[in-house]
Amino acid sequence: MEIFPDTFTWGTATASYQIEGGAHEEGRGESIWDRFARQPGKVYKQQNGEIACDHFHRYPEDVELMADLGISSYRFSFAWPRLFPEEGKFNSEGLAFYTRLLDELDAKGITPAATIYHWDLPTWLQDKGGWTNRETVDQFVTYAKTLFDAFGSRIPSWITHNEPWCAAFLGYAFGVHAPGHTDWNEALIASHHLLLSHGKVVELYRSMGLAGEIGITLNLSPTIPASEAAEDVAAAERSDGFANRWFLDPIFKGRYPEDMVTLYKNRFGPLSFMKEGDLDTISAPIDFLGINYYSHNIVENDEKNDILGAGVISETENVTDMGWGIHPESLYDLLTRIKSDYTDIPLYITENGAAFPDVWKDGKIEDHARIKYLHDHFAAAHRFIEEGGNLQGYYVWSLMDNYEWSFGYSKRFGIIYVDYETLERTPKESYKWYQKVIKENGIE
Repeated sequence: MEIFPDTFTWGTATASYQIEGGAHEEGRGESIWDRFARQPGKVYKQQNGEIACDHFHRYPEDVELMADLGISSYRFSFAWPRLFPEEGKFNSEGLAFYTRLLDELDAKGITPAATIYHWDLPTWLQDKGGWTNRETVDQFVTYAKTLFDAFGSRIPSWITHNEPWCAAFLGYAFGVHAPGHTDWNEALIASHHLLLSHGKVVELYRSMGLAGEIGITLNLSPTIPASEAAEDVAAAERSDGFANRWFLDPIFKGRYPEDMVTLYKNRFGPLSFMKEGDLDTISAPIDFLGINYYSHNIVENDEKNDILGAGVISETENVTDMGWGIHPESLYDLLTRIKSDYTDIPLYITENGAAFPDVWKDGKIEDHARIKYLHDHFAAAHRFIEEGGNLQGYYVWSLMDNYEWSFGYSKRFGIIYVDYETLERTPKESYKWYQKVIKENGIE
């Protein structure tokens, strides 16, 4: 039995747009994902999150399932359009929903960990340019202050942003996430403004004298060259700069990686959206780093990619239902790299999990592939801790099957099965396995 530290946090994670529903209730406004999902061809079968898992109404049942699972912490996100449905308009009913949720968690002894932004930008902000508009930074600070004023004493752990790489590059460069733009220059501007808004909110949190902790969650993927050839090694380095260092370096070193700045300047001209003092703000000290890890990237030189000159090789064996390679060793490598190259502050795995084509069998969902996936990643995390790594907790993605962004409801990540016709919840075998892990604080 591999035992984790007594203080280790076991949790699960969700996101507002993926589970809440209640899209037209109690004053919620429209988000960029509501709009994006209506566009033909953007989302699987044009599915949307208007009902999702109906957590907006069923949160007591969901919290009960969390309590039965035994988690000590639940990571959720606030829906910005639920609080600010229109410019300059605050919606107290939206805040009341989260008050009810926090009351329910408190009654069950579950500690909340809150993400301020998990991609559901109000469309009124997008209509003014979204994250390409520097004004959105100030609006984000206003939004965060509203949350700190209301819940600063109730929520001990705050995450400014979830995966700013996705919000910037999937949303503005590749067009596969809302708002669906395909402009790399916009994506670079958005990435900077996302990081700047993070820093400003960290500074705000400090200025308010709140007793909790604040950090950010980054999706990070080790990049592995497809071969030892110099061009593949160089391509992997560029890919690492794009996916990892572009966010890690400004937060922990107060600068963007020089190789990527040079590459982007050569391609797009002066990066004039970066203003004096911005990097001082972005690198404001944080209390922890959240890491979302799903897979590694095997990278080869690709001349057809005219910006990075790099391409990720699609794996065909040992992959999840998303086609992502299963590589728990890379989680250990990633954690070790963060410790050696960046910081020794507390780390949390804020998301890790896998989608598999779940099948009912004898009244159960025997998701053994998911159990093995989690077991092997827990083992990699345990190895890092045993070697002195400062990993403090682990949040499994996801508590339940939900709206998987552009994949709609076609991919299931949950440890709880959701029947999207009846919305009935059924714990999978992975739920029962995780329940045992939490109870024993270890894995066999």
